[in-house]
Amino acid sequence: MERLCFGTAGIPLSTKKRGTPEGITRVRELGLDAMELEFVRGVRMGDALAEKVRMAARKNGVVLTAHGPYYVNLASEKDDVRIKSMERILNTARVLKKCGGRSFTFHAGYYYKDDSNKTYDIMKDALEKVVEILAAENNDVRVCPEVMGKTKSFGKLPEILRLCEEVEGIHPCIDFAHLHALDGAYNTYKEFANVFENMESRLGAVELKNLHIHVSGIEYGPRGEKRHLELEKSDLNYRDLVKTMKDFDCAGVVICESPSIEDDALLLQNEYMSLSD
Repeated sequence: MERLCFGTAGIPLSTKKRGTPEGITRVRELGLDAMELEFVRGVRMGDALAEKVRMAARKNGVVLTAHGPYYVNLASEKDDVRIKSMERILNTARVLKKCGGRSFTFHAGYYYKDDSNKTYDIMKDALEKVVEILAAENNDVRVCPEVMGKTKSFGKLPEILRLCEEVEGIHPCIDFAHLHALDGAYNTYKEFANVFENMESRLGAVELKNLHIHVSGIEYGPRGEKRHLELEKSDLNYRDLVKTMKDFDCAGVVICESPSIEDDALLLQNEYMSLSD
């Protein structure tokens, strides 16, 4: 992509008629550029609605991303859970493709018997299968496992970046609230810059032009993430984060997941636009 687009995690709260096409129209009315389709409770969108969503996004110039179901654990000890998890990820990609979207994210799962090395190997094997199936289906949406914010969840930044290095077709979804929630770090310009420098050195400069980012305020404790907060009610240093994205000439999509999704998405966008080139 050529620029950074800001949008909401789901249909804006101010949308009068609660429907996905209507939400896309509302995103444009607000002056935002992106919306994430929230399939967190399941991928339930037929072809007819997907076509309406695609047309609404095209008409309004809104970039679509998606979030896969929460019920995913690619490293489960149970074979049926792993198989169903892969299918939920694949279905997210399939529906997003029909909607004309560009990238989707998901929570990959939890550590297998608290063995991080074994978990990594299982996750890598599963995601290799996912991208192989999507390639066979000519589905080119970007597969972006999310950086997680709980100590028991697989998806620490080094794990995600390693997956992206080793599995062609896998890209990171950087959730800066989750990064911050793990130990209170990743909250300064230098730390934000380190994330982008790491991505550029390990994955190539092109990755900074195709970002899938989540931002919100966050409440956290010893085990990491507790709940999302509005940006102004949290200690997340969003101003320096936005400045870092500007300084690194980032492009892609920034999705706001705070309780006030459109207000905080506009806050981020306005902060970004206020910075001089």
